[in-house]
Amino acid sequence: MVSFTAREVRDIVISMLFIAVIFAYIFSQSNINAFILLIPSLLIAVGLGFVLHELAHKFVAMRYGFYAEFRIWFEGLIFAVITAIIIKLAFVAPGAVYIHGNNISREQNGKISLAGPLVNIVLALIFFGLTPYITYNTIDVWGYVLSNLIYFGFFINSYLAAFNLIPLGILDGAKVLRWNPLIWGITFVFSVILVLRALNIVSF
Repeated sequence: MVSFTAREVRDIVISMLFIAVIFAYIFSQSNINAFILLIPSLLIAVGLGFVLHELAHKFVAMRYGFYAEFRIWFEGLIFAVITAIIIKLAFVAPGAVYIHGNNISREQNGKISLAGPLVNIVLALIFFGLTPYITYNTIDVWGYVLSNLIYFGFFINSYLAAFNLIPLGILDGAKVLRWNPLIWGITFVFSVILVLRALNIVSF
């Protein structure tokens, strides 16, 4: 049975809010009105992208019989804020799902790690299918918010997949690569293609 501790729920909510604010700051280009309008869309986009990414890790780990819990990483949040302010890029590593158990095989660890980026890729494809409904009419506030939701749902999920599949340090990509280089290569290249496609959509 899947269960969540109070601390885990708190950490997930705090991380989600921080990431939404960071992306809103970057994309608003210091325009306070744009920042305010971006927050609702980004909360949903980040909520889907970040929360489901972490839950995918948790559910797969628990399916293997391990105890898994998300823990916030305050140093990662501070680093994300600093990079957003200085270089206007989001290096998102607010926390991770910590897995407790003995004898976790390389294959199990690889599949647990791959689950998160795969969720982001699926969500990115869903939002990509909705991109024809993007409107550039800033007079229609609800249309503008919905368009932001579609675009950033596509971009952020593509970005989260590609970023987490970088095969460095504690990122998912390092564990997926150790398990199966072919699967890592296919998913990483595909996620990068999605990011590039998202960047080619005209901003509004």
